[in-house]
Amino acid sequence: MGKSKVYFTDFRTKIDVPITEKLKKLCRQAGIDSIDMEKKFVAIKMHFGELGNLAFLRPNYARAVAELVKDNGGMPFLTDCNTLYPGSRKNALEHLDCANINGFNPISTGCQLIIGDGLRGTDDVAVPVPNGEYCQEAYIGHAIMDADVFISLNHFKGHEATGFGGALKNIGMGCGSRAGKMQQHKDGKPSVDESKCVCCKRCAKECGSDAIAYETGKAVIHQDICKGCGRCIGACAFDAIENDNENANEVLGCKIAEYSAAVCHGRPCFHISIVVDISPNCDCHAENDAPILPDVGMFASFDPVALDQACVDACLKSQPMPNSQLSDNLARPDWHHHHDHFFDSNPNVRWKETLEHAEKIGVGSRDYELVIMK
Repeated sequence: MGKSKVYFTDFRTKIDVPITEKLKKLCRQAGIDSIDMEKKFVAIKMHFGELGNLAFLRPNYARAVAELVKDNGGMPFLTDCNTLYPGSRKNALEHLDCANINGFNPISTGCQLIIGDGLRGTDDVAVPVPNGEYCQEAYIGHAIMDADVFISLNHFKGHEATGFGGALKNIGMGCGSRAGKMQQHKDGKPSVDESKCVCCKRCAKECGSDAIAYETGKAVIHQDICKGCGRCIGACAFDAIENDNENANEVLGCKIAEYSAAVCHGRPCFHISIVVDISPNCDCHAENDAPILPDVGMFASFDPVALDQACVDACLKSQPMPNSQLSDNLARPDWHHHHDHFFDSNPNVRWKETLEHAEKIGVGSRDYELVIMK
């Protein structure tokens, strides 16, 4: 597979030129107008943000993409699937309420919102995974697979399990139904180091399967109930919870790549990453810590693997933000410097495997040509 083109522009703009117009120009230069959208259903997959989180993309970006689709005769809708863990997006009604509170509605975005896997997260389709090694079938939200054209619009940020959340994470995990998310997560189940546990019970509040109890005065994770979603790891501020399966995040990343392959195979796809407010953790959290890196810009490509690689490379070249999780870690005298901002922010992550596996199974290429638009 040869080099893929990734188009980039920064956030600089002229007076009276909205950044959303610059995004439209970027997408057009990247070739979005070449997709036949006439009278086609076009799914725009994005994350509406957990309540309490303010790092998610503003709905203005979604409106700009929806307007591009309409300009090409398409019928756009915004979509995401329900979560596996408790929170404000665990069923379609609460999910839509959350989206509306966070500013996403037909008036602000210029298109309808559809929760891809239905009311309870069970409306899915078993989709064959091309060249799948870990998953032969992926369980994808029905509405997402019903679309004729698929566009991913993601907020590129850090992530407590996969290192970063970009195009592949937005597609693979984001388009999975509840069954799909369970399939992707189940290979790793964490445990508690009781010597570090202070019994704050935050991990139990984050647990999506009621698997954490305090029978001994310390947190205990019941492995027979645990789904392996890893939310408790990100919730623990005392490093008391870890994944005993060293390959867990690696396997998770590979499954995300395979789910992305299932979603994108056989139909026109286009991918956009907005690298702004680079929080250390996922937008699924009900909070967002200070950005670990400065804002970078906007990227677009037909290749989600090349797109993620370009965003990673740009982030790794950036200087850590002061007073952030990343800079705090780097300032610790006992810190082992990984010389990798994602590892130094969340040292238990694995991210390269996702890109390597995605390239291996034919989702895209890590080799890219960066085209810069002023």
